[in-house]
Amino acid sequence: MVQRSSIEDSLGHAVIAGLIATLVGFVASFAVVLAGLFQVGASPAQAASGLLALSVCVGICTMVLSWRHRMPISIAWSTPGAAMLASLAPGAFTFAEAIGAFMISGVLIVLTGLLPGLHKLLTRIPVQIAQGMLAGVLLPLCIKPFTSLGTITVPALGILLVFLIGLRILPKFAVAVSMLAAVGFGLWHIGQNQAWEQLQVVPQLEFVVPEFSWQAVASISVPLFIVTMASQNIPGVAVLNSFGYQLPWRLSMVLTGIGSAAGALFGGHAINLAAITAALAAGEQAGENPNLRWRAAASSGIFYLLFGTFSALIVSVANTSPEGLFQAAAGLALLATLGSSLVGAMGDATWRLSALVTVLVAAGNLTLFGIGGAFWALVAGLLTHFIAERSARR
Repeated sequence: MVQRSSIEDSLGHAVIAGLIATLVGFVASFAVVLAGLFQVGASPAQAASGLLALSVCVGICTMVLSWRHRMPISIAWSTPGAAMLASLAPGAFTFAEAIGAFMISGVLIVLTGLLPGLHKLLTRIPVQIAQGMLAGVLLPLCIKPFTSLGTITVPALGILLVFLIGLRILPKFAVAVSMLAAVGFGLWHIGQNQAWEQLQVVPQLEFVVPEFSWQAVASISVPLFIVTMASQNIPGVAVLNSFGYQLPWRLSMVLTGIGSAAGALFGGHAINLAAITAALAAGEQAGENPNLRWRAAASSGIFYLLFGTFSALIVSVANTSPEGLFQAAAGLALLATLGSSLVGAMGDATWRLSALVTVLVAAGNLTLFGIGGAFWALVAGLLTHFIAERSARR
């Protein structure tokens, strides 16, 4: 009886930990995903389909990996990747071209798992340059919470105050609470305008025929692949290692890469190993027995499938809300990531100038020959280092 009660308690802790991980992962970043998809030309229906496709792929991959290996392997969508999409110039590519680029990025993730040489090549990209590129693509979106104070003063100030108070009282959930505040202001705005009939409830997947262009591959596929690997997959491995779990790298990359490519056909941009939320399913809050914590990750996968059913409602609320409200909420969600990226980029004095150039080129979204700023940021940063900084050390 005691043993059975202990097992039930452990399962209860695992399910609760899985729910919390899903809440933090989904609620805290869905606005970033929507901002990215809208920026590359998705219609509200296509954005809702993309959010649903990501939720389904995240849920299935999480359940398969955690059950197959009996480890708390958590999968998430690429929040930094979505932020990168939000930094692109509007109208630079059609949504069909973006879909084709998402698929290429998924293929690159698969190849990273299958080809050790590609993984080694990826790790040869200097951390300072990769972090600088990420900081640069995050910067325009992170400015939104403050510039929106001049256009939508009351809701922008409201979510900012909720965020700051949340940091003081519930720091782990500050971003999620501010997102919920944005939803609340959106519903209030809809009620004030009697626009309830514009809300959509039933989610639906929309197939998009992909188109392929080398400009989209350079502007979207390559940066999306790099930020997903450097900011999500590699840290995700480190998080699991810190709890004593050895991640099955090859299968994880192959499965998430296939999931990314498949989800792209319905509007999703990329999925990857979870980093921050991975700790919620792998730590002691998921149960005392490390061998049973996989159930927390599996529970999170189930909750992602359930949360995905609200995708159409979430997108319709965002689309009917005051313009800029959810972009501001997305910017708040990325402030911590921006801060850590800037620290990672500028920490080494011997790379500081090239990292700064990388940040500025990415933030300025320089576009040449139809290729966006994230790609040129990598080029500019590396050239600056080899021309100026490397020669100065000799």
